[in-house]
Amino acid sequence: MAKKSARATSDAKSGNTKSFEEQLGRLEKLGDQIKRNDIPLDEALAAFEEGIRIARSLEKTLEKIESRIEILMNSTEALTDESPELELFNAGE
Repeated sequence: MAKKSARATSDAKSGNTKSFEEQLGRLEKLGDQIKRNDIPLDEALAAFEEGIRIARSLEKTLEKIESRIEILMNSTEALTDESPELELFNAGE
């Protein structure tokens, strides 16, 4: 049985939960499908619409990840920018 990724995202339209990588793979397949010369126009349009939904979902996921990284980087900088307290060493002066 395959483990679900902790980074799974939700496809609100279908109710399925797929990982970022799964969604990206589907988007790539849709792009390849649209590029074919033998695909009927209505199928190409449907693939395009699905691709747009997936791309928007991936963009939201990336924005959330970017925000988390920024928070982590800022909290790490705050820790390294603080001067160490040397009260113990200054007490004898």
